[in-house]
Amino acid sequence: MIVITTPTGSIGRQLLDDLIDGEEAIRVIARDPSRLPERVRERAEVVPGSHTDREVVMKAFESADRLFWVVPPDHSVPDVEAHYLDSTRPACEAIEAHGVRQVVAVSTMGVGIEKNAGHLSAARATDDLIAGTGVAYRSLRPPTFMENLLRQIDPIRDQGTFFLPHPADRVLATVATRDIAAKGAELLRDHSWTGYEGVPVISPDALTPDEMARIMSEVLERPVRFQSVPVEAFRQSMLQRGASEDSARCLADMATAQSNGAYDEEQRTTRPGPTGFRQWCEEVLKPAVLG
Repeated sequence: MIVITTPTGSIGRQLLDDLIDGEEAIRVIARDPSRLPERVRERAEVVPGSHTDREVVMKAFESADRLFWVVPPDHSVPDVEAHYLDSTRPACEAIEAHGVRQVVAVSTMGVGIEKNAGHLSAARATDDLIAGTGVAYRSLRPPTFMENLLRQIDPIRDQGTFFLPHPADRVLATVATRDIAAKGAELLRDHSWTGYEGVPVISPDALTPDEMARIMSEVLERPVRFQSVPVEAFRQSMLQRGASEDSARCLADMATAQSNGAYDEEQRTTRPGPTGFRQWCEEVLKPAVLG
């Protein structure tokens, strides 16, 4: 039995779609089961509720031997690290109580990010918490999601501009969420692995934001340029959008770590996934902009 959290999220949805027609029994935890596709409701067991709730995970993990875990994002929380850890502690208790054998979770790529790197540091603290249960654990470690650009469809379409708190001429490692989901599904099908390992997942590209803008321009057949945003201006913009003080600070600290090369070492040494930035722009960004 495989338990899948965030089955309607950007990664969980794609991972579930990969696994749902297989031979494995699937159970999903869904805050709103009505959002699940009919195909999933027909084939999977659905446990309603939040996967941060102790009673829900105690019920969902019963008789399960594998788990896909994601901490739900929430920029309104007053303490980011506490959010990551408090969300995961009930799951760790249920993992131990029910003897779950393998856990695959979404964490983050990065070297030297254990402290003072915002959400990256919080994700690594969560890795340590899960690994402390003694379960066989694979920590999926992606860099920046290509899908984050979908939050900027309006300025890309209307202004021909996208914005990031990153230098225009410094490589920013990225990955398509489909590749994270595919690696997670691959690991969940494999009963043989043990121990604790980080599994970096990255695109085959090494692009600066300026180079990303050039590819976007070619795919969209219209000019697109990149505008670098100072980290402090980025922090202030997140506060204006409703982020808590700590969440805005952590997002700024994460951006600083990325700009200072947190992903560089693993980008040089990781075998890349299949989806390049141009392919993602053609298959995901372009339909979103034109739609």
